[in-house]
Amino acid sequence: MSAPEAPAKRAPFQYAALRIVPRVERGEAVNAGVVLFCRPLRFLGARTQLDTALLRALSPDCEPTAVATLLTTMERIAAGDERGGPIAQLPASERFHWLVAPASTIVQPGPVHTGLTRDPEGELARLFVRLVER
Repeated sequence: MSAPEAPAKRAPFQYAALRIVPRVERGEAVNAGVVLFCRPLRFLGARTQLDTALLRALSPDCEPTAVATLLTTMERIAAGDERGGPIAQLPASERFHWLVAPASTIVQPGPVHTGLTRDPEGELARLFVRLVER
């Protein structure tokens, strides 16, 4: 009888919430996604979901289709999907840093946080539930 397999060692990861800021002068934001990078396990992923009703309540003139397109592009960049444009072709670490860099667009990253995980894909799903889903 063989010995049970030892659990995988936990690896460090970084993540940030992706926030929608429709009117920066009001300072209101709504979490619409999470991006997670785990270099040791070679994982970069993003998951997004736009609450259009909440977006309309915060900013009636904000176009949800345009915001949803931006979020989809961010997921594609994280995945390295060529439909994400030239940035999606960069190495994973550069894509992550691009996704979490402050920008003046309506989709803004929150602060980058760290943690340890054995399962970065599962961690992304857990963070998405905790930070985005309503």
